[in-house]
Amino acid sequence: MNSGKIINSELEDIKPDLKLKLASLWASLMFIIIYLDYFHLYMPGSLKDMIAGRVFIFDITQGFLLAALAMVITPTLMIFLSVALPAKVNRWANIVTAGINIPLILFNLAGEAWIHMVLGAVIQVILLCLIIRYAWKWPCI
Repeated sequence: MNSGKIINSELEDIKPDLKLKLASLWASLMFIIIYLDYFHLYMPGSLKDMIAGRVFIFDITQGFLLAALAMVITPTLMIFLSVALPAKVNRWANIVTAGINIPLILFNLAGEAWIHMVLGAVIQVILLCLIIRYAWKWPCI
């Protein structure tokens, strides 16, 4: 029953908040990081090296695992922080964190880089550049 209102059948294009865009980019980045690590397990010799206590040229130690965790904690926390931080702090946190992550992602291509790793790194760098771009263009009040 229509109560006199005109019903518009077109979809409304709702513009998401900038904070939501940033959080979504960080979440997308984390999915790629997780899947690349998972797919690495399928590469020949990977599990053998891990069982032997080595990753690339590094021994698997508590320090190595702490550093690996530190590299993924920051982008993981940025999913929440992009929504929760006040604008001025948020802007710079996104710019700095994304900028630091670009060389870390490229370092992961050192050694034997399969095409899926290269594609993953390219997409990660694109996502990080989008984060920097959105944060850089954040309207200043």
